[in-house]
Amino acid sequence: MADCPQIRQQMRKQRNALSAQQQLDAARRVERLIASSHLFRNSQHIACYSANDSELNLDPLIERIWLAKKVCYLPVLDSIHKNRLWFAPYYPDSKLRLNRFGIPEPLCNKRELVRARSLDLILTPFVAFDKAGNRLGMGGGFYDRSLAFLLRRSHWRKPRLCGVGYDFQRVNQLPSQPWDVPLSEIVTECARYQPEPLL
Repeated sequence: MADCPQIRQQMRKQRNALSAQQQLDAARRVERLIASSHLFRNSQHIACYSANDSELNLDPLIERIWLAKKVCYLPVLDSIHKNRLWFAPYYPDSKLRLNRFGIPEPLCNKRELVRARSLDLILTPFVAFDKAGNRLGMGGGFYDRSLAFLLRRSHWRKPRLCGVGYDFQRVNQLPSQPWDVPLSEIVTECARYQPEPLL
């Protein structure tokens, strides 16, 4: 099992090597796979993300969410608890500002911000994933801390957590920690994966 810094370096290098056309083709295929899923059809409040560092772009899916009259959200860094996320509604006419990592966030009234538990579906990027639904992020722990309440539930209702990325980001096995929140589903440009137990 490769260590996390090594995996991050390798996967980011592969993502950055993709051409603009390859990125667009993958984004469109992911949009079709997610939009045709039972999970998407039964979700009204859906959180996406602003692609950063060559992450798979969700712009085609965001357009589909708007066309379907669903509500799209983007993550916003918590101004008090620096390692947690709120989610802001994102509309076609929303104004954006860059957060401290240079990632766009919707400008909105604080009363419009919602916590993860108010959402039906959260689409999250990853650096790598394995068949058990473990997700390797950039190391900040923002999603794990913001979704920690899911680990205390015996039955998950919402939000469902769907990882999104490229198929080459799949690895045999990732190290997991007790605080890691596993993915409900993974979608790449090639397939939708349901997590399965590691033997």
